[in-house]
Amino acid sequence: MNRLSLAWIASLLASVAFASDSDDLLASMQAAQTNAAPNAKAFTTLPLCKRIEGSAFVRRPNGAWEPAEEGKFYFFGLSFRAGTGSTLEIAFGSGSSVTVSDGSAFGTRAQAIGTSSRTIYPINGTLDLKLADNLPEGAFFVTAPGFTIKNPAGVSRIVYEDMGDGDQATVRCVTGSLAIEGRHFDIPAMRPANEVKIRTSLDHLCTILYGTSGDYVVKVDQGVRLKEEFGDDGKVKVSEEKGELEWRLTPSTKVIINRAVPAIGERMSVHTMAFDASGERKSECSFCEGRAQINTGELVPKDKVSGEDLARRAAEVTEEKAAETTEEVPAEEAASSDANANAATDSNEQQ
Repeated sequence: MNRLSLAWIASLLASVAFASDSDDLLASMQAAQTNAAPNAKAFTTLPLCKRIEGSAFVRRPNGAWEPAEEGKFYFFGLSFRAGTGSTLEIAFGSGSSVTVSDGSAFGTRAQAIGTSSRTIYPINGTLDLKLADNLPEGAFFVTAPGFTIKNPAGVSRIVYEDMGDGDQATVRCVTGSLAIEGRHFDIPAMRPANEVKIRTSLDHLCTILYGTSGDYVVKVDQGVRLKEEFGDDGKVKVSEEKGELEWRLTPSTKVIINRAVPAIGERMSVHTMAFDASGERKSECSFCEGRAQINTGELVPKDKVSGEDLARRAAEVTEEKAAETTEEVPAEEAASSDANANAATDSNEQQ
């Protein structure tokens, strides 16, 4: 056993001897581990109340808000809130923290000590996330009723609001990157200056994605489809494949996903639509989850043509046809035609 291990055990025994309650014991254990093995993990064992400017509060599950203490480690499963006009920073490890201000609040998911990942959820207000760029994949998550933010790196901001009939979240990537995943949609990567607004109904049956800044791809689920292809024996083979729409979310564009629960069975009926910046519907699909036999496939709307456009197009076609049928008459033929016409006129006069 090396000196580092002996030092850690000695520190742990001292913590057990002098800890007055479970909170102090866990805090002491974390301090001992951190001192013994710096940078051994991406996160500290417990969240640390790193900075308080003004007032801040902490709440246990089903408990009341109590004053938070700067420099103290807290259990998982607690919620944190900054007082009015105040700022609170909770650190999860070196270079990884969440900052809330002016009444904003968030919670941590309850989990066992030693879990390698961390999960938080917004309660209200603005959350400023700062995560290390070298975190392993699947290390940090932000969950909300309608979506999950995965693998945030760098600086990002979440503005979360309770709308009464659901919630609305604006997610902005300031530096680094992040991904967002929800039911029937997936945003693989958002880069600096990319921003999306996600509106989720109270019953979770409607999700609307609004492009508010930047240009990035959202993959919209279009169910399972039947695929027919010829095999080596010349026979047609039918298989199933996943349908998916890759839609570019830019400012003023949006994606609407409506869901319905059938009276019989558990498979949801889903209807998706994508709209461009002018509000025109450019994509539509309806399907039943996991049922390739019930899928409309991509329904591309026909372009709307007004009466004036139809008249203009008809006139253009008429002019083109007239130009194609008109041939130039040679000069000799034109002169002969004129002479014949004059002769016919003289003959008529004589008669």
